[in-house]
Amino acid sequence: MQKLFLTVLCLTASLACNANTVLVFSKTNGFRHPSISDGLTLLQNLAAANAITLETTEDSTQFNATNLARFDAVVWLSTTGDVLNAGEQTAFENWMQAGGGYVGIHAASDCEYDWSWYGTNILGNGAWFRSHPAIQTASLIVESSNDPSTQHLPATFSMTDEWYNFRANPRSSAQVLLRIDETSYAPGANAMGADHPISWKRAVGSGRAFYTALGHRPEQYTDPRFTQHVLGGLLWTLNRTSAEFANGFE
Repeated sequence: MQKLFLTVLCLTASLACNANTVLVFSKTNGFRHPSISDGLTLLQNLAAANAITLETTEDSTQFNATNLARFDAVVWLSTTGDVLNAGEQTAFENWMQAGGGYVGIHAASDCEYDWSWYGTNILGNGAWFRSHPAIQTASLIVESSNDPSTQHLPATFSMTDEWYNFRANPRSSAQVLLRIDETSYAPGANAMGADHPISWKRAVGSGRAFYTALGHRPEQYTDPRFTQHVLGGLLWTLNRTSAEFANGFE
């Protein structure tokens, strides 16, 4: 009994020491996705299960040096349009370069088009959203099977979503995690061709940035393939592994 008590005590202490604080930012100055509310619920559930303290906001003034210092990562949840002013942008840049973590979900690539640093350093190679065809089912291909965001996925699988075409291909400046097979659906007038990344990650100074274009439909926020994809990306930005935080990887 004493050994069991000490084991539980050590585990509890370890989780307390390893706890992270994450800010979820969902401000929109353009199209507002109904799935934002589903995303907030998912992130709250993942945080509760994985020793993460979560705060949510649509107030861009929270992007200042003092406040950002409280967080280990920021999730941009389907943000659209111009969401930060110049001073807030500078604070975020400095925080990321110093080791902050960024998770961008779906429309996080459909914002801040006039902020070149965001396109180059966060999205990678200016990979802003360009267009999308009608929602349809397509085949996805896992490129990095050992990544925390993809290790639970089969090598290829089908999913229904709103498939983004991007202004540029991020591959030259990022590690692609998932790509879409354009032969499996009708990609529209701005098709990217055989190499069409849909999720990727990259270093930003001492920080880490993860982006996934998945997540338009509310239904996806209860789909284990997507929810574990998001969790894995978040854990990677926090420099954690699935072994440290097993919840959501079972």
